[in-house]
Amino acid sequence: MENSFIDPKARIGKNVIIKPFSYIEGNVEIGDNCVIGPHATIYDYVKIGKNCSIFPGAVIGAIPQDLKFHGEESYVEIGDNVMIRECATINRGTAASHKGKTFIDDHTLIMSYCHVAHDCHVGKHCILTSYVGIAGETNVDDWAIIGGASAAHQFTRIGKHAMLSGGSMIGKDVPPYSLAGKRPLSFCGINVVGLKRRGFTAEKIERIRDIYRVLYQGDMIISDAIKKIEDEFPESEEKRDIVDFVKGSKRGIIRYNPYIGSDE
Repeated sequence: MENSFIDPKARIGKNVIIKPFSYIEGNVEIGDNCVIGPHATIYDYVKIGKNCSIFPGAVIGAIPQDLKFHGEESYVEIGDNVMIRECATINRGTAASHKGKTFIDDHTLIMSYCHVAHDCHVGKHCILTSYVGIAGETNVDDWAIIGGASAAHQFTRIGKHAMLSGGSMIGKDVPPYSLAGKRPLSFCGINVVGLKRRGFTAEKIERIRDIYRVLYQGDMIISDAIKKIEDEFPESEEKRDIVDFVKGSKRGIIRYNPYIGSDE
């Protein structure tokens, strides 16, 4: 902790390593067994869970880059076993969003130079690759992977187990279990490799693929496709994830481009 600034009011857990030249303000809580790298900055209203690694140059808890922010109390919360790499930035929430908190859940990796804006929610086991930027109130669900140098429009949603190619411009919602790429960002099939790695059976993967065939290749408008899926497919967690995601989409989901190939 030598040569660092640590406000005496900061609550530091057991076995925490704080490297030189770090800056930690008073309204900060850091859980057990964390490592705070040199030149990391942690501002007020930040709570960090256990076993996290914060690499050099990362800035956590800076005020939102949002003109609607007027100095209100708002927060950043980071779960357990999160790794935040060099020069990543994670901003506090805002009152205007009615959330007031930016949240990074357990076991997630935020790579170098990423930016997580105000009031975003990033789920468990996610990966934001280097230079990803997600605008305010973006939701990234569990196990999603966003390729490097991608950018998400505010209020967009990225579903669980989705994988997006590098350089993606995310202007619409990306449904769960999907593989997305190209410009404009399009549905390219199912994230088969990722699902197999996470223990999904061949039967479950085929069921997901069949649902997306109806949704994207059935020559129906989205609402009719969803009704057909509701009526004709047996109930399952995967079906419910997809149906609820599409029904809840406010920006609309990415479209299918038949000319860019698929996982099949």
